[in-house]
Amino acid sequence: MNHGGNIYQFARQVGCLPDQVLDFSANINPEQAVSADNLPVTALGPYADPDYPLLKAALTSRYPYPDGVDIEVFNGASAAIFAVLRWLQPQDVVLYTPLYGEYVQIAKQLGCTVHTVDRFTDVGAAVPKNSTVIFVNPATPDGQLYEMQTLLGRWRQAGCTVLVDESFLDFCPAESVSAYLGEDDKLLLVKSLSKFYGCAGIRIGFVLAATPVIRQLRRLEPAWKLSSFDMAYMQQALANTAFIDQTRQQTRQRRELLAQTLADSGLFTHIYPSQANFLLAELAADGDGQQLQARLATARILIRVCANFTGLTNRHVRFAVKDELAIAQLAKALQGGVS
Repeated sequence: MNHGGNIYQFARQVGCLPDQVLDFSANINPEQAVSADNLPVTALGPYADPDYPLLKAALTSRYPYPDGVDIEVFNGASAAIFAVLRWLQPQDVVLYTPLYGEYVQIAKQLGCTVHTVDRFTDVGAAVPKNSTVIFVNPATPDGQLYEMQTLLGRWRQAGCTVLVDESFLDFCPAESVSAYLGEDDKLLLVKSLSKFYGCAGIRIGFVLAATPVIRQLRRLEPAWKLSSFDMAYMQQALANTAFIDQTRQQTRQRRELLAQTLADSGLFTHIYPSQANFLLAELAADGDGQQLQARLATARILIRVCANFTGLTNRHVRFAVKDELAIAQLAKALQGGVS
């Protein structure tokens, strides 16, 4: 599978219902900020306000930004990234690998020349002048958190336009680059909301950037790109401020439990340190991620084999942080090793 979370295809393969799959492949918070008993009721008409004022007010309260900066919402972070690159039309795009393959696909669809930097070995490498840099922090699929000030300075010296993806930053108490947006009109921030708020089916992401940049992005966007239900749900989720600290604490504890579970299995030579809601692990030299997935399939467990991440191999697998019961089931399934 080329993307985590395709429980429908996996369920067909193993002969079960989708809701019977234990999905460690998708890095989505197992907790939700809005209870199913309190799902918002929205009117089916009239059209929603195409400027999304209530949603933007809720986002601004949760993610404040400096004067001279504005926000635009999108139908998910992937749509936001595509919109930004379509507007920029960059000749050169720099991607820091390993990295989710969709960034490469979008850049190539737009005819960009893609340059890669191995952030594991040379994160400070020189980049082409006036290129467009895309950087994910914390990174995927390993969850490493980077101190951004030095990197931003290097990219600024090279005249780069920089898009920082902070879709997983909410899982740790770290500083956002939003504080620097007011002083750099070539810096943009993109964020997905589905990961932290545990709502993969609610497709909302946003971009923060200098006001003139957002104004130009909006000119290319269709009206009513978000549904009334999605907006009402996310406004309710954003209002649950207690959810933030609760999720960070739970994620840290469960991530430690998951790391110990993987270590105890004896299957992995390296478990990468992470500040996000997932762990990347490398199987022993004779291990194979597809074989491990085949073994775990008997327990209806889906994992993410990372062979299609640039710089990784089929020995690299990623596990999302789930609740204690799910981790216990994974521990039991891992005991037999790789067949």
